[in-house]
Amino acid sequence: MAVPILELPIPQSAAATIAAIVDALKAAAGDPPKGRANFAKGRCVRGTYVPSDRAEEITRSLSFTKPSRVLARFSVDSSDANGADADNLALRGFGFRLGDRHHRSDILAQSAPVHFAKTLDQMLAFLKARSPGPDGNPDRERIKAFSAANPETLHQASYIAAHPLPRNFSGTTYWGVHSFPATNLAGETRFIKFKLAPVGADVAPAKSDVTANILDDDLEHRITSGDVRFSVMALLDRPGDPTTDVTIRWPDEDNREEVRLGTIVITGLEPDETCDASSFDPANLAEGIAHPPDEIFAARSAAYALSLAKRR
Repeated sequence: MAVPILELPIPQSAAATIAAIVDALKAAAGDPPKGRANFAKGRCVRGTYVPSDRAEEITRSLSFTKPSRVLARFSVDSSDANGADADNLALRGFGFRLGDRHHRSDILAQSAPVHFAKTLDQMLAFLKARSPGPDGNPDRERIKAFSAANPETLHQASYIAAHPLPRNFSGTTYWGVHSFPATNLAGETRFIKFKLAPVGADVAPAKSDVTANILDDDLEHRITSGDVRFSVMALLDRPGDPTTDVTIRWPDEDNREEVRLGTIVITGLEPDETCDASSFDPANLAEGIAHPPDEIFAARSAAYALSLAKRR
């Protein structure tokens, strides 16, 4: 299916500016000083990427069709970098960087296939509804009223509630919630969604005891005793698929045709400072994978850059 490649400007809104979104994220998280507003707890790792023999059918991007090193970060949606990570209903993140400095792609994936808002205005209102009041707690009635008026903002939470996660990063499936235009060697362009599927990982923890740091401990154990692998899958579009609303899935998405682009092999741990020194910038996509046409993606790069500047 041929699609036009669009590079959209960051949407402008009198209220939902990039700065307002970043401030609202921090406020909803309790305004952590010098820390990430969300996904604060994480583990920086390294590894390799090996493309499959079918990658070029989907994209000519050299970051997906050539072997490369990988820098990645597993994380938990929390504002406390030192908090417990044993909650199997907390959203998890997996950001990774493929390719070299000439053909670099940064992909951000999470443990739910949808985002919690479809526009920046809606995202800002969602976060403000959850900001703590004078007593330090969010107003439940305000959240209830917002959710009733914006039911699509519950899709992510509903998915998480219906799909409790394994107590490890390595057995978790991660999705890129955006629709990416991918152009192959023949010059054909179609939309794809990224899915990171665990390879050979059981869902039980490597250790029997469930500790407050079970995700970190389990990941370290698995890496030091072997490696952790993920298949990088491309879910293929069909005519009429929604590509600008990240709060909804493609119809029958779980039964879509998919192509394995390659395999990420996590082979070692990295100091957190290695990942904290910069951000995984979703605007970095090597030619052959273009920017998705939705409003949330268009704002991500600037938001991450501003958040990084605030942390520093």
